[in-house]
Amino acid sequence: MGSIKGFMENERETPPVRPVEERLQDQKECYAPFPEEKYKKQGARCMDCGVPFCQSETGCPLGNLIPDWNDMVYRGRYKEAVELMLKTNNFPEFTGRICPAPCEGACVLGINEPAVTICNIEEMIAEKGFELGYIKSRKPEERTEKKIAVVGSGPAGLACAAQLNSAGHEVTVFEKDDRIGGLLMYGIPNFKLDKVIVKRRLKLMEEEGVIFKTGVNIGVDKSAVELKNEFDAVVLCGGAQKSRDLPVEGRDLDGIHFAMDFLPQQNKRNEGDMIPEESSITAEGKNVLIIGGGDTGSDCLGTSLRQGAKGVIQFELLPEPPENRIESNPWPQWPKIFRVSSSHEEANTREGKEKITEYCVATKKFSGQGGKVTKIHGAKIMFGDLDPKTGRPQMQEVAGSEFEYDVDLVLLAMGFVHPIHEGMLKELGVKLDGRGNVWCNENKMTSVDGIFVAGDMARGQSLVVWAIAEGREAARGVDKYLMSTTNLPHSQFLK
Repeated sequence: MGSIKGFMENERETPPVRPVEERLQDQKECYAPFPEEKYKKQGARCMDCGVPFCQSETGCPLGNLIPDWNDMVYRGRYKEAVELMLKTNNFPEFTGRICPAPCEGACVLGINEPAVTICNIEEMIAEKGFELGYIKSRKPEERTEKKIAVVGSGPAGLACAAQLNSAGHEVTVFEKDDRIGGLLMYGIPNFKLDKVIVKRRLKLMEEEGVIFKTGVNIGVDKSAVELKNEFDAVVLCGGAQKSRDLPVEGRDLDGIHFAMDFLPQQNKRNEGDMIPEESSITAEGKNVLIIGGGDTGSDCLGTSLRQGAKGVIQFELLPEPPENRIESNPWPQWPKIFRVSSSHEEANTREGKEKITEYCVATKKFSGQGGKVTKIHGAKIMFGDLDPKTGRPQMQEVAGSEFEYDVDLVLLAMGFVHPIHEGMLKELGVKLDGRGNVWCNENKMTSVDGIFVAGDMARGQSLVVWAIAEGREAARGVDKYLMSTTNLPHSQFLK
């Protein structure tokens, strides 16, 4: 480390956010510019710790060389920083923006001081890489004449395609939507990840030789078996797209939608698409209820505010997280503490509330008029002793806590349970695990020879860094399968 006392001399500082009133008027990213010198000071805060847990399994599934590129930023040596970063991560411009930063949760400095701003530095290095020409098209010197199909163009599919292409294989990525990018394009709002950033990377991958085909739903538009016969190997990267539902009375009323039916429409509008009125879902002028307190719920919140919702509220089944780590959640585990996202800051400011989210709330039923939802009927709950069968706290309703709330739009953002089984997976006959995800061996091959899997489709709902790690590992498995050996790097923490 170049600055031995950097963590003592510099406080943690993150890029400022634009004013709430300003950013609610557009779909642009929330953060304002941050001077280069301040990034250098933040890089200097990285300690000369004996064991850098930030790049361990607990911290970064990709094994990013975080202390090394922090030091390079402190020294202003951006070329080396970019080179170090690209050794383990294909898309630092994505992870620097949308990863929840388990690396910061595992930062040694974070034991008793604010952690190093790893994600912000990562984004800065990526942008410097593009600005200075260090991140550019790199075509493979030789081609192997092996053809591989990647199904799905989210972070797992793109990482897998990039790695296989770098090994000289011909890679074709099939995407069922009309644009490439998966959740990067249609799941994450522009105010968190501007699509210019996604398109910039896709253009680079096309220049490197990756072939993209949109509007092809394998198992529907094109037979999965036919695909298998056309290619030397197939990698399934379709994600965990089966949304968790809420099977209560009134669920079928109009105005109750899954988050992933709502969010992509705004991204399409941002791209200039027209959404037919009969299928349009918008929060404009409506009282909006979001059920689910995770990242997807937060995305729904920020999107609803920008669409001009009349009012917004969010319900979460679980208790409110503590302000600080509790004894059962020690460092270097991911800290399960209370956080305020940019969307929650916006909602709290606009609604004049300290916290927009209500915790320990169970939805009992919906009611409406003329087939449209108008009310939610809920109750407060409490968690008691552990269930001897499941090991989870037993949930019980608080007597006399029933309530009603007027709503015009309900968005279900309760997570995802597993991949969609109908269509491609059923046609291929791949084995599923106990959770309904696609089973695979240590090389990421499914129960069907030549068919591999990566990302949420195998792992279940997870983080973007895990998706990239999965895609990279699947690429290694495919390369080894086709060539009997591989020089592609191993994702050491993948399980």
